[in-house]
Amino acid sequence: MSTTASDPLAALGSLPGVPDAVDSVRTSVDRVYGHRVMRRRSNEVTAEAALRGSRGSAALSGADWNLEEVRRRTDFSGEDEARVVGAALRLTAEAGQLLSIWRQSPLRVLARLHLVAAGGATPDDAVGRPRLAGEPVDEPLIEAPLPGAEEVAGRLEGLSRLIIAGGSAPALVTAAVVHGELLALRPFGSHNGLVARTAERIVLIGSGLDPKSICPAEVGHAEQGRAAYVAAFEGYTSGTPEGMAAWIAHCGRSVELGVRESTAVCEALQRGAA
Repeated sequence: MSTTASDPLAALGSLPGVPDAVDSVRTSVDRVYGHRVMRRRSNEVTAEAALRGSRGSAALSGADWNLEEVRRRTDFSGEDEARVVGAALRLTAEAGQLLSIWRQSPLRVLARLHLVAAGGATPDDAVGRPRLAGEPVDEPLIEAPLPGAEEVAGRLEGLSRLIIAGGSAPALVTAAVVHGELLALRPFGSHNGLVARTAERIVLIGSGLDPKSICPAEVGHAEQGRAAYVAAFEGYTSGTPEGMAAWIAHCGRSVELGVRESTAVCEALQRGAA
C-alpha cells in the first residue's frame, strides 16, 4: 500500500473509478438480497454460495474441479488437487466462525485460517505462523517478488492496525486491500491464496455488505480467469493509483459475478429446480 493519507483505505476509495465500482457492487448486492427466495430460503442460498465459492477459490489454486464433483466427493485426502479442494471447503466453513474475532485480532484469525487450510499437511512448527527467514513458499500462481520475513511481519502488523482502527473506507476497498496484501506478502509457507480469498470473504461479511454470505467473490475471481486475476494483482503490487484502482475494480467485478451466480441459485430454487 503506497498511500500515506491519514486514513489510507478511505483515500483508496476516492481513486478514479473506485466510487463507481463501489456503487455498482452495492446495487448488485442489494438486488439479490431483495429476491423473494431470500425471505424464506436464505440458508439454502448461503450453503450453495459457500460450495461454489470454495470451488472457485480452489480453481485459482490449481484444482479446477467441476462443481458436481466437489458436491459429490466426501474424501479430500490423497492427491494434491483433492487436498486443495478440501482446504477451500474447510476455510469457507470456518470463515463464519471467526467474524467476532477479526476486528479485534486479525492476525489471530489469519493464523487460524492457515491452520485450517493446512489440515495436517504441513509440518506442525510451520502451521499457523508467518514464515521465518529462509523458509520456502509454495504458491505457484503468484510469481511476484517474495518479501523477506521482516518485511512480512511489519506489513502484517500495519494491516492489522488498519483493520482494528476501522475507518470510513467502503467494504469493497477494505476487502480488496486485505486480499491483495496477503497475496503480496504470502506470509505462510503454503495456502496463501486460499487464505487471502477467505479473508476477503470475512471482510465482506463482517462489514455488513454481505452479512448472509451469499455473494461469493471467489466465484467471480475464478470466472474471470487466472490470467486476469494475476494481471489485476500486478496492478496492486505496482502501488500506482491506476494499478490499485484496477485491482479494486477487479475485486468488485468478482463480487458482482458472485451475485449473478447466487441470483441464478435463487431463481432455480424458485422454480423448484435446486
